[in-house]
Amino acid sequence: MEEWESPTSLRPTEAKPDSSLLIANSCENLECYMVLIKAEKTAIGSICFLAGPITLLENALVLCVIAATASLRRRPSYLFIGSLALADVFASCFFTTSFLDFHLFRHSDGPTAYLFKLGGVTMAFSSSVGSLLLTALDRYLCIYQASSYKVMLTRRRALLSMLILWSATIFIAFLPLMGWRCPTVLTPPCSRLFPYINREYLACWTSFILVLLALILGAYTLILWKAHRHESSMTNLQGPAATGHNRMRMDIRLARTFGLILIILVGCWLPALSFMIADVSGILTHRQQRAFAFCSTLCLVNSAVNPLLYALRCRELRVALLQLLQRVCKVGWCKTSTEDLTPGLPSTEDLNFTAISEVEIPRPRTTRLNSVSEIVNSQQLDIRK
Repeated sequence: MEEWESPTSLRPTEAKPDSSLLIANSCENLECYMVLIKAEKTAIGSICFLAGPITLLENALVLCVIAATASLRRRPSYLFIGSLALADVFASCFFTTSFLDFHLFRHSDGPTAYLFKLGGVTMAFSSSVGSLLLTALDRYLCIYQASSYKVMLTRRRALLSMLILWSATIFIAFLPLMGWRCPTVLTPPCSRLFPYINREYLACWTSFILVLLALILGAYTLILWKAHRHESSMTNLQGPAATGHNRMRMDIRLARTFGLILIILVGCWLPALSFMIADVSGILTHRQQRAFAFCSTLCLVNSAVNPLLYALRCRELRVALLQLLQRVCKVGWCKTSTEDLTPGLPSTEDLNFTAISEVEIPRPRTTRLNSVSEIVNSQQLDIRK
């Protein structure tokens, strides 16, 4: 090839081509994508075997609780959490099976079978991030449109938004299967991370996910700014004595909670997305491919953490879970009482942040608020006062 010819002034030993380019040009089958060594297979396989079943069980449990509780099924916030749980169930199934089958068991599929499996993974992760965005926008609307929140975000509109989200992610995920694939099969300009995938498609999907993450970050930033302004105004009106010495500022608690959510979200997604951007703009080596294989498992870890951050932190959902177990378990020793938890429950929605009515008894300001919903509900109570 002309690109490998060296100048006449150089000796043959000085005209060695770039190794990464040779790797790209020598890819003739799926073996060049199966780059993990034995130690890496053991480590990454352990992560998948551990995180996959945990993710499946956690999110299936959340789905069962929401489906079995009529009060939760009627609320848009819990519909969004259910959408998130469903997407993470798909992620645990599609990603774990396809990843282990390809990288650990080195099973080579044809283009159609491989793109179908990859489409399932893409659909699951895209819907997961999209559901996180719906949850963030739900919280944003409740903070900025507290008086008209129930009118603006009805159950019908929530279901419609979920339908649009899932339709869009399914369409985008299976575009390669419908024909938008690499014209040269496995050689450049194909992706070095995913066989048969066009770099232009990978660039579009990466940009789509980055936009969703940016919107999530923006929504939580605006919520924190609103909480900070409200807390500052309440401090100025009531004075430092009214706030109490043992109570942490509401905006600080919100910042800690939302900060944890965003750190986990960005920490799990940014490494994999960075390698995808690098794959679009250049040619990756085998070492970079192996690093991407590890980073992609962090997306599965994010799906395992989502139920803990968005669902099981809700006291109302936890009580619904205990009540469900109480109905399922008939024997006396398995029967769990929830009477001690019930009086402390807020009578309004936990995660959809509807405004607390004035007739409700406010919680003491010195009580520690453990969830995001309780913090925002407390904030809305102060606004109503």
